[in-house]
Amino acid sequence: MYTLSELQKAVADYMNHLDVDGNPHSLYEPIAYSIGAGGKRLRPMLTVLACNIFSDNALLALPAAAALEVFHTFTLLHDDIMDNAPTRRGKPSVYGKWGTNAAILSGDAMMIYSYKLLQQTPVEFLPAVLGCFNYTAMTVCEGQQCDMSFESREDVSMEEYMDMINKKTAALLAGSTIIGAIQGGADPQNRQHLFVFATELGLAFQLQDDLLDAFGTEAQLGKPIGGDILEAKKSFLLLTALQRADGESRKHLLNLLHDNTIAPAEKIAEVLRIYNHLGVREVAETEITSHFNKAMEALDALDAEPERITPLRELALGLLGRNK
Repeated sequence: MYTLSELQKAVADYMNHLDVDGNPHSLYEPIAYSIGAGGKRLRPMLTVLACNIFSDNALLALPAAAALEVFHTFTLLHDDIMDNAPTRRGKPSVYGKWGTNAAILSGDAMMIYSYKLLQQTPVEFLPAVLGCFNYTAMTVCEGQQCDMSFESREDVSMEEYMDMINKKTAALLAGSTIIGAIQGGADPQNRQHLFVFATELGLAFQLQDDLLDAFGTEAQLGKPIGGDILEAKKSFLLLTALQRADGESRKHLLNLLHDNTIAPAEKIAEVLRIYNHLGVREVAETEITSHFNKAMEALDALDAEPERITPLRELALGLLGRNK
């Protein structure tokens, strides 16, 4: 059994030594750039930590863990094209640095490379791992399409929004966790508990991201705050505000979001004033806590030695800035 810090080092070392050099250089340079950008490495950590609960050889899950991180990074390359986003994690995005064509083709190559990594999965686990990976990848695409469709709609419900973030964000965390559990030899019941854990953690994580976009700092978010407001993005905060506002306030908020004559800083400040008046931040914080608690309950239900669960619990607590 490995500690959290040992597995963090193992994942970082493995990702840092991926063979992503080749010709033409213009194809592989954006791949190396995006993989080397770092980040939380949350998805591969969930994979090896889940394996670690049931196996003394969690490192056997490293190739699949890396495949999930490469897949996740590939989705970011294409997301940045769709969002016309010149930056990612405080640095130029592949789209912003090399342009649309490079982001498309290098992203496609990364998707293929993720399957090359999956090939290294021990043969006895490969069919189940591949099936989980394919289901997860398709679900992420469904979530992205829902997110894009919301841009042109003013009638998005909270239920639709939660389904979208479940598919776009939580599903990949759940898939990453289950793939690790499969390789660790977890039984179906324990896999189900981990699926609930990772799904609820993913929902809490995305809702926290929504909250930080409005009420956080640029250092926390890795990009300027208020981006969701300026894009009139259907976030949990906006949908909550629209639900709680009366007719006039709702109309004012929608008009404000779509008024391109207002300076960005002024627009952000006014929308935040409305959010504060409607208690939106408190609603979001309550919702985040609810999903996080459900995640911890699912973790507590695992049929495994408590000390084996501890590293995964530590990761979850750190993810949402908790200390207990």
